[in-house]
Amino acid sequence: MKTLVLIGGISQNSLSKTVYNQIVKHNNTNLTFGTFDISALPYFSQDLENNPPQTVKDLQNAVKQADAVIFITPEYNRSFPGVLKNAIDWATRPYGQNLWNEKPAAIVGVSLGKIGGFGAVQHLKNVCSFLNMNVMNQPEVYLDASSSMENGEFVPDTVEFLQMVLKNFENWVEKTK
Repeated sequence: MKTLVLIGGISQNSLSKTVYNQIVKHNNTNLTFGTFDISALPYFSQDLENNPPQTVKDLQNAVKQADAVIFITPEYNRSFPGVLKNAIDWATRPYGQNLWNEKPAAIVGVSLGKIGGFGAVQHLKNVCSFLNMNVMNQPEVYLDASSSMENGEFVPDTVEFLQMVLKNFENWVEKTK
C-alpha cells in the first residue's frame, strides 16, 4: 500500500525527518513509504489556486496516488507547523476538490519533551476530522526523542512500539479502503 508521509519538520536535521527514516528502516508491513518536500510549496493563495505552480500540482498528484497518509509533526507553540497546514490546504483546492476526503491517516507527534507533540497531534486531528479523513485514533503516537532515540536511532522498545503501530495502521488502511 502506497503511503505518503508528510513531514512537518523541514529543517535539515529535524527530528521528524529522523523519525521518518527510522520508520522506513524498521518497517515490518506491506506499506511502502514516499514523502514530499513541503518546504518547496508556495504559501496558499486564492490567486494561485486555479492555476497552481508545478510544485503544488506535484503535491496534489502525490496525495491522489497515495492509498494512505502518515503525518509526522513536531510541536510548535502547542500546534503543528504552518508549513504542514499549508500543504494540507493546497490539497483541498480549488474549493470542492478535497483530495484528503476519506483518506486513511495516522499522526506521529515528535518532540524533545515528555508529551511528545500532544498539542500538535490534537490540532492536526481536528483539521483531519474536518477534511473527512479516516484517522487511526489508537494507538496514539507521541515520541519523546530524549527517551525514544539514541544517536539518531530508535531504542529497542521504540522499534517494537512503532512496528506495532505500523501493523495496526496497515490493518486500518485495509479496513477503511
